[in-house]
Amino acid sequence: MKKGRRFRLGQVCGTPGAQEGVSPLILRDALTRHQSGDWGDICDADRAENELALEHGFRIHSAYKYENEPTFWIITEADRSVTTFLLPDEY
Repeated sequence: MKKGRRFRLGQVCGTPGAQEGVSPLILRDALTRHQSGDWGDICDADRAENELALEHGFRIHSAYKYENEPTFWIITEADRSVTTFLLPDEY
């Protein structure tokens, strides 16, 4: 893994809402942040859960809000096979 990447992403995909509603450049930036451990706009308890997930192989969840873009989530599955971009109402 390259420097700054804390885990594998697996296949990266997105829901229709995320793909249509969020700029590809913003999605790429958020994906880099997610993989490096910058969990975005989540509470401290969720940050702690993500750190445990890295150690114990659980699902990782981040949330991001960029100016002029809808809030969106990134979820990496526990087995690190898939990472998905989605809007909260698509969960």
